[in-house]
Amino acid sequence: MTGYAHPEVLVSTQWVAEHLNDPTVRIVESNEDILLYYQGHIPGAVQIDWQKDLNDAVRRDYLSRADFDVLMAINGISKETTVVFYGDKNNWWATYAFWVFQLFGHADARVMDGGRAKWEAEGRPMTKEQPTYPRTSYRAQARADYKIRALRDQVLAHVQAGRPLVDVRSPAEYSGELLHMANYPQEGALRGGHIPGARNVPWAKAVNADGVFKSAEELRAIYEQEQGLRPDDDVVAYCRIGERSSHTWFVLTYLLGYPNVRNYDGSWTEWGNLVGAPIAR
Repeated sequence: MTGYAHPEVLVSTQWVAEHLNDPTVRIVESNEDILLYYQGHIPGAVQIDWQKDLNDAVRRDYLSRADFDVLMAINGISKETTVVFYGDKNNWWATYAFWVFQLFGHADARVMDGGRAKWEAEGRPMTKEQPTYPRTSYRAQARADYKIRALRDQVLAHVQAGRPLVDVRSPAEYSGELLHMANYPQEGALRGGHIPGARNVPWAKAVNADGVFKSAEELRAIYEQEQGLRPDDDVVAYCRIGERSSHTWFVLTYLLGYPNVRNYDGSWTEWGNLVGAPIAR
């Protein structure tokens, strides 16, 4: 798998096609546009809605361990199930769901390289049938936020210590020209710019035109040769709400093998609204 540190976390569309009827595999579609699933999806795939299923309904936080256990149970996922994520937007929300699953310690998780667009482009089968699976019993670990998630006070300490941050937003968001991603005004902030010291590496640099991840050599050229990151760095990645940065977190953690990468899911919608938070332009 093109020199990746952990090639086992990526599977091809062909691999998925060969495991459609494998009872030990659960295919999960996670999209920004949740209606896509109902228009057609990979046979046997269940949908996990990033907003309704993975986030708390009131607080800006993720679901509880008890709710995660229920989510796994109703989708027929056990601790032994191989969960394969895919979705739209070149797997933004697939890697986001993958990241949330890692908060709860579901280690046997993978991502289908190229996402939904590649599956469709290859003319592979799609269905509107929504599968049902026998309910399982699931007991997750306590949510391990401290390992792969950065909270605002930790990010501030990170900045003060001069440690590297990666801002994966567009250059216009990074510069402060835009207060939100294009066409997403509801997710803006009161101030524009970036966290001081952050390097701007738009998430899309990590994928080819078809959504397939670039090779490890190409990725190292982007993150290490161009931006000066090192594998032993303590890195925090962020975007606007944590979905694009989960994609970069996946790249740095699994494809390049960086052991200390955290996703700041509060991202710019939190930082750009914090009173007194340092901002650079």
